[in-house]
Amino acid sequence: MRFGFVKSIFQKVDTLVTGRGRIDESLFDDLEESLIKADVSVRLVTTALDTLRERTRTERWSDPDDILRGLRQTLGQALRNPAVREVGLATGAPSPSLYLFVGVNGVGKTTSIAKLTRRLTASGAKALLAAADTFRAGAIEQLDTWADRLDVGIIKHRPGADPSAVVFDAIQAARARHIDYVLADTAGRIQTKAHLMEELRKVARVAERSLGRRPDEVLLVMDATTGQNGISQARLFTEAVPVSGIILTKLDGTARGGIVLSIADELGIPIKLVGSGERAEDLEDFDPEAFIKALLA
Repeated sequence: MRFGFVKSIFQKVDTLVTGRGRIDESLFDDLEESLIKADVSVRLVTTALDTLRERTRTERWSDPDDILRGLRQTLGQALRNPAVREVGLATGAPSPSLYLFVGVNGVGKTTSIAKLTRRLTASGAKALLAAADTFRAGAIEQLDTWADRLDVGIIKHRPGADPSAVVFDAIQAARARHIDYVLADTAGRIQTKAHLMEELRKVARVAERSLGRRPDEVLLVMDATTGQNGISQARLFTEAVPVSGIILTKLDGTARGGIVLSIADELGIPIKLVGSGERAEDLEDFDPEAFIKALLA
């Protein structure tokens, strides 16, 4: 996986440091502004710069390049937290494995479902889609179109039906058909509506009773270009359901990249997959070690 955007985070930082004759408070002020603009969270930036101020004092740094090296190391610690280093998607036994997808409309949730379905079926697994966003007829139609393109089955009810019933029926159908994976879409505007948040909780409860275990993955889909607004949305979803991993979409040249560090620091949830384009293959496993290596390069 390539993390070229990491260089963009530090391009301005490099510019700020290069040519400085000494370390002073104005350097720290400029670094703070640059990192926040790159979508690194205020909390993480504050912690990192406080650490660097202390190291400057105790280790008697005088070369501004020491600040750059220390900054990379300090920010990299956010991804060394064991809670965010989990990689790969969980599977459950007996089949089917259930993946619930949550997230606001417009972040690439349905496209991510389609990309992951394509990956699973390409590996020889059998997949079934569940159109549990019953509050929007358009969402059902969109997922139905993908099911047809991918040549996989779909369980859907009429618009306005009980979302948890769709997931229950999908699990039962998967068992009857010997399906390996159920990928379930859910409503995308629940972050602003309490009753819809409760619907999402109900979906998770019904799924757990039907499976005899929690959903194998509850995947929160986030748009990398939304920055700190995406973090605020994510907190609301994590309060409603046990989010186990994040799919970060649109992680390409338009994203500022610092959001990866902010997710690790603010949410403490592993990024499982990243989407970097529109092609089916543009959904990759996130490798925190590779990210740290790019960060420290």
